[in-house]
Amino acid sequence: MEKSNKYAWTWKVKEECLEEYVKMHLDPWPEIMEEHTKAGYRNYSIFQNGNQFFYCFECDDVEAANAYIAKSEACNRWNAITSKMVEGSFDFNEKEPIKFMNEVFYLK
Repeated sequence: MEKSNKYAWTWKVKEECLEEYVKMHLDPWPEIMEEHTKAGYRNYSIFQNGNQFFYCFECDDVEAANAYIAKSEACNRWNAITSKMVEGSFDFNEKEPIKFMNEVFYLK
């Protein structure tokens, strides 16, 4: 099967942080949007089902993009806040902060 350049993961937001987490993503900091664009992320979407969130984006070089985000002061400030809200971590300085899901189907 041909693979796309799409990446996805899922995790849960702690119930007591749900409202704040959604609020932050409805009005993200402009520098966060700029940094993700500079890193090479595009067509980035987040979907919600209760406290379960599904993240999906496209990227030509995800390792380089993640390395860029790991060095971003703005993203590190954002991630320090949001990492406390989720069952996991956004810290891209960790070996595997986000476990990407395997793509098993791609319709071009």
